[in-house]
Amino acid sequence: MRQMALRDGGAGTADTAEGNAAGRRAMEGKVADGALARAARDGAGGGVAGGAFAQTALHAGNPAVDGADIAARVGALDWAAIEESLNAEGYAVARGLLAAQECRALAAGYADAAQFRSRVVMARHGFGRGEYQYFAYPLPDLVARLREALYLPLARIANHWNAALGEAARFPGQHAKYLAQCHAAGQVRPTPLLLQYGAGDYNCLHQDLYGEHVFPLQAAFLLSRPGEDFGGGEFVLTEQRPRMQSRAAVVPLGLGDAVIFPVRHRPVQGTRGVYRVNMRHGVSRLVPGSKGPGQRHTLGVIFHDAA
Repeated sequence: MRQMALRDGGAGTADTAEGNAAGRRAMEGKVADGALARAARDGAGGGVAGGAFAQTALHAGNPAVDGADIAARVGALDWAAIEESLNAEGYAVARGLLAAQECRALAAGYADAAQFRSRVVMARHGFGRGEYQYFAYPLPDLVARLREALYLPLARIANHWNAALGEAARFPGQHAKYLAQCHAAGQVRPTPLLLQYGAGDYNCLHQDLYGEHVFPLQAAFLLSRPGEDFGGGEFVLTEQRPRMQSRAAVVPLGLGDAVIFPVRHRPVQGTRGVYRVNMRHGVSRLVPGSKGPGQRHTLGVIFHDAA
């Protein structure tokens, strides 16, 4: 997520006092019918709707924006459309999931060092330019509510993906139960984070891997106004297809929008069955906006914890 940072150097993750990161990078794609569609129809949570939804508004209405109604907002999303978009395009966008005042409050919190466990300056690790901070437990209420509310519908999609890939593992229906599995394996540090970019900053393509347990989907929320607070700074996904050239996608986001995308790989229906496609994600270089010198904040919500 950074939009997002953390890295995958091939094995394991670092996360030192300065916040070392590990696990690098993923994303975009296309899925047809077949085993994926059958898995979605047969699994919990219903089937996949038709059509291309990646750039359409997936949120029904514009409910109140006090942190207590996060579960209702997430529940009002068209999850059939989100699953269809993830299968067809490799990502889905939920428009306006956070209100402007929530975005401003989260971005302003970047200066409050007390709520974070570590800080990473990307240039020091070759991750790009800019910086990010990992939240400490207990998470801020809004972040905790988003993480919990998003987990259940995403776990259903993740289980459909595992079924399509022939994997026996299934994710539990409650995030607390999944975190207990992470913690039992030594992954006890929270991974939700805030990222901050200025003019000239960027985030290299990466994956967000932190240990043995990897939840296959994550979300990133844009907390700044594109075009006004910053220019450039677009969310970029790449898809590495077997025996083919890599493919890139640029995902336009607005203030308060969330992009949902794979952490590491996703299933794709081919002519000979389902295969895995490796994904990476990053952020293009920022330039000044029409009303600001160029500053972009992002909230990253990752569902597994770090070793």
